[in-house]
Order: sequence, then structure tokens, then C-alpha cells
Amino acid sequence: MAGLYVRHYEYAGTGVSGAPLLLIHGWGMHGGIWGDVAERLAQHFPVLAVDLPGHGYSNTMKREEGREKGQESVLPFPLSPSPFSLDAIVDELSEQFSEPLTVCGWSMGGQIAMRWAMREPQQVTRLVLVSSTPCFAEREDWPFAMPQDTLLQFAADLENNHAATLRRFLGLQVRGSENERELLATLRAILSSRGEPDPDALRGGLEMLRDLDLRGALPELRQHALVIVGERDRLTPPQASHYLAQAMPNARLVEIGGAAHAPFLSHQEKFVVELINFMEGKSN
Repeated sequence: MAGLYVRHYEYAGTGVSGAPLLLIHGWGMHGGIWGDVAERLAQHFPVLAVDLPGHGYSNTMKREEGREKGQESVLPFPLSPSPFSLDAIVDELSEQFSEPLTVCGWSMGGQIAMRWAMREPQQVTRLVLVSSTPCFAEREDWPFAMPQDTLLQFAADLENNHAATLRRFLGLQVRGSENERELLATLRAILSSRGEPDPDALRGGLEMLRDLDLRGALPELRQHALVIVGERDRLTPPQASHYLAQAMPNARLVEIGGAAHAPFLSHQEKFVVELINFMEGKSN
């Protein structure tokens, strides 16, 4: 697999103080998914949104386009490329920060956030896990997940037509949500705004989702955590988020009615209020 960099961050919140919030997107998307949410949160504290390796403007082919739009990285690049793997991504992210921060991860981004918090508890001082899970793929003792056969079919389809596979995945993210059709159009527009991710990054992400199981390490995550899930989520069932909140010593669960896999898009007001309250210590 070709080397991939974390190349692109966007910053908001100039003029506000406090520990920063870093937003990490899910499989196949990019940091632009946070859009209006990031702008609203940045009225209260500094906010960073990252494009993971091979996604958005961290895709080498899209880098010049981002520069032309004035969306230059604000943090130094890592010195060497790395494969799209969990610990390699955590290595790159952790090297970029010298101060404590809160990390908010959506879906696969939540798994990255959890591993980072396990490895660097002095750096990641609080966690927000949105529509995430400790184990994405079904196991004999873990039914709250995507069946292994379905995930394997996604991997096979990715090799035949990665664009169509990505579109199918977007459809699964909104299925069952209120305003499903409008939300799907929004997701497609956001994705196309920075182009499709690198196929190597998509493959690596699926491998990570297939193999990762963080359940046994959850009691180690002693940071204050906010777990947010949509009650209609079909990709990461609400039971997985309930499990997270129960297994982590200092976690609180918020289940948003009428929302599916992207509650920060479909129910933005509720999401923003809950996250601000958490950041300001009103619901820790």
C-alpha cells in the first residue's frame, strides 16, 4: 500500500480560548462533513477538523485544489508517509499536538479517538464518540454490528467499483433517519466537494473496521466521555453505544430520537447543545 499522510487540517475559533476540540470523520468522508457544526462550536472554543490520510485534501491529488481555496494546513506535516492503519494514524495525529485536547470521532473516527485516548491519556483528556462502536464487525459474542459477510462483500465491491460502493455506504448512513432523502443529498454534496478518497485509504479503512475489537480495553478509558447515537442507526446499532457508555468508567450516553448514523447533520441543534454542555463541564 502506498504511503499516506495526514496533510490537511482546518481551524476555527480564532479569538476564543480553552482546550481545542479535534473532529475526526468516518470512513470514506473528510473533515468538511462537520461544516456548520464546526462553525457553531467554534463560537465557544477552538475547533480543528482533520482530513484523514487519503481523504479530502489529505489526498495528494486534491492538495493543490485545497491550497487554491485558501484551505492550507495549519499544522506541520509528519516527516514520513504511513499506511492507513489505526496505530499509524494515531502516531501522526499525536505528533501534531503539544497541548491537551478533546477528541470527537464519528463512526470509524470514534475508534481512532478511542485508541488515541488509550495510548495518550495525558494528551486526549476528553472523548466524544458519535455513532461509534468498539467492534464494527459481528462476532459470535457481539451481535450489535455489521455481519462479516456484508463487510466482506463491501470489500469485494470496492475492488470492482469503489465509487458505487461509496455511494451505497452513504445510503446506509442515512437509512431510517428523519428527512432521509434530503440528508442523503447533503452527504453526497459534501463528499463531492473534495472528491473521492484514495482507494488505498478505503481498503485500509475497511480492513481496520473488519479486524478491530476494542471491547476489552474500554475500562482503561477513564476520561470523561460523551457517547452520542441516533436511535435509528443501522450501521452502528444503538446497543453498541449503550455498551460503550456502560463499559467506560466516566461516560454518559445521549440517544437522539429520529436520527440515524449522522445525528450531527440530521439533528444539529440537539447535537451542538449536548457537545457544548459537555465541553463546558455541565454534563460530565
